[in-house]
Amino acid sequence: MIADLKVDSVSDEIRKEGNMGLGTRIFIVKEDDSIERLSLKRYNRLIKGNPDERLLQFAGKRIRYALMVLEMMNRKPVEILMAEYSFLTFDSEGRLDVSEREKSIRLAMNMLEPIASEQKSRKVIDVKHKFAKRRFDDRYLWKPSPEIETAIQRAIFG
Repeated sequence: MIADLKVDSVSDEIRKEGNMGLGTRIFIVKEDDSIERLSLKRYNRLIKGNPDERLLQFAGKRIRYALMVLEMMNRKPVEILMAEYSFLTFDSEGRLDVSEREKSIRLAMNMLEPIASEQKSRKVIDVKHKFAKRRFDDRYLWKPSPEIETAIQRAIFG
């Protein structure tokens, strides 16, 4: 039930029914494949375009990141429920590149299947959304190496 969920912004965690909950961990993957944790608070400020939030060390760069959704028990991660491996593009001042983000959102919207397709001919199939997904995956997602996956799991579970 949604009413039973409580957000704890300090620990990037959503709790439900006392001991169980969901947590989020975000890791920046550097050029040498080492990882660095990025707080959810800071990530959200970057995504929302907070003018005071910058990562100067990544100014002008496109970097890999991993966003992990975790099942938590007694505030400790017990399972990775979802993993997203994507990119963040920064402008020359270390802020997220707004134009690149807008491009990714437009392409993501193109991935949606048509709700009601009024096809004049049954021989014509609308596959634009499938091609958009392929372009989105190629441009905005990456596949981690086993070493990166292991490093992330160690950072999460110890």
